[in-house]
Amino acid sequence: MKKRNPWAWVPSIYFAEGIPYVTVMTVSLIMYKRMGLSNTDITLYTSWLYLPWVIKPFWSPFVDIIKSKRWWVTTMQLLIGAALGGVAFTIPTSWWLQGSLCFFWLMAFSSATHDIAADGFYMLGLNSHQQAWFVGIRSTFYRIATIFGQGMLVALAGNLAVMTRNVRYSWSLMFYFVAGLFIALWLYHSWVLPRPKEDSDHGKLGAKKLADELLMTIRTFFCKPQVVVGICFMLFYRMPEGLLAKVSALFLVDHQHNGGLGLSDSEYGLAQGTVGIIGLTLGGILGGIAASRHGLKRWLWPMVMAITLPDIVYVYLSYAMPTNLLVISTGIFIEQFGYGFGFTAYMLYLIYYSQGEHKTSHYAICTAFMALSMMLPGLVAGALQEAVGYRAFFIIVMVCCAMTYVVASLLKIDPDFGKKTAK
Repeated sequence: MKKRNPWAWVPSIYFAEGIPYVTVMTVSLIMYKRMGLSNTDITLYTSWLYLPWVIKPFWSPFVDIIKSKRWWVTTMQLLIGAALGGVAFTIPTSWWLQGSLCFFWLMAFSSATHDIAADGFYMLGLNSHQQAWFVGIRSTFYRIATIFGQGMLVALAGNLAVMTRNVRYSWSLMFYFVAGLFIALWLYHSWVLPRPKEDSDHGKLGAKKLADELLMTIRTFFCKPQVVVGICFMLFYRMPEGLLAKVSALFLVDHQHNGGLGLSDSEYGLAQGTVGIIGLTLGGILGGIAASRHGLKRWLWPMVMAITLPDIVYVYLSYAMPTNLLVISTGIFIEQFGYGFGFTAYMLYLIYYSQGEHKTSHYAICTAFMALSMMLPGLVAGALQEAVGYRAFFIIVMVCCAMTYVVASLLKIDPDFGKKTAK
């Protein structure tokens, strides 16, 4: 294996992992809103883009038998760059909606496949000590990519719109810029990524054996104790967030005469894309520290309250309609901090449920349910909001928080799970 300093590729590969996801899931919302699409259509179309992450575990075994992880990483980055360029090209056309959705689909599937390959390559390209040491680094650069996407790219499109006085042209230019960035990342990683001996095309399992193992994994997953409760928890714990996630972004940028706060793209990039992501990150860090000290069972209910009660921030914002960006940013920070803290319980439960034989494959199936838990509420969120208005919608979100408490109350968790054990 050609030796490469992990600093040369680990940060950049996880930065590359974060950009397409945030582009498909968040940046697309703002773009479609600026181009005049209704909230019903925006949430319906973009929620379907979760599908590649829902079905990702079922095609991940085949990434193992076709080419190397390195090949998959670089090829998917090239495809993502091409998809970004395709979005940029179609925006000024008369068929912009169909064209952009087609390329967003290509980007979503390429991004989900890139996730599989990048995580596998991370384990092959680093020894166990390096894997442990760089786990925080990869998470940090993924978050930086999120801030870059939700914050800087949205703000860039907004500033270009002011300069060019053409919304479509400004978003097209922004996507051309990101396409160029991804082509540069593809070229860089084609050169810098190491070539581990284990990451060869030889000695891999045949397709039939992998298919048999996949069927065995699925069967054992659904034979676990408390399977019904576990799946209900995976699907409904984040139901309020599934409704809120897309509509809250649209609420922030919608015109005031429609009941929104009317933030510009630059203001949105600062409030949600920067301050909000910082709150989310800090909440997640604090949640991890708390759970490691006293275990998941001890912190379950504080985390349930943290992921639900701060949603009332949007009820306040929809009634108060503040124009002060500091007030709005503070509210977003509180909601995102609570979500980050409460989401820790969700992720830890996925790990807890996956324990035992086939734990890696079972965890992958859990992440499919995690994506599905955001996809299903998102499909109807926009239609519900347009039917009742923003204020009533956010009250409905608070009522749906009851489901989070119900599914959490059904869990049976080992009191010692998650605690740091003394040597």
